[in-house]
Amino acid sequence: MKIIYQTIINTLLFMALARVLPSLFFIDNFITAIIAGFVLVLLNMTIKPLLHIISFPITLITFGLFSLIINGLTLEIVAWLINGFVLRSFSAAIIIALIMSIANSFVGYHAFQQRR
Repeated sequence: MKIIYQTIINTLLFMALARVLPSLFFIDNFITAIIAGFVLVLLNMTIKPLLHIISFPITLITFGLFSLIINGLTLEIVAWLINGFVLRSFSAAIIIALIMSIANSFVGYHAFQQRR
């Protein structure tokens, strides 16, 4: 159930960000957004923890800011895997990752509060 929930949230965020920031980010259609959201969830469950383990020393030195680079890299991998999901540059990927992280933490916090 958590995978479906995260996929829906990522899909809605992708669609909103593509509409609000068209100079940084482009999505072909809604189906592409759903597929990209699902792929992002899968990457966050598999590859992202490995990247965090490998980059722990530099993340520690940068007080956690290197996590944004990892999130941007994860989005770049999604863009590489999915046709119709275009990030204009790596800095655009980092900006999108920052916005998505903030939105996901806000939505996740409120979803957790509703369950209690």
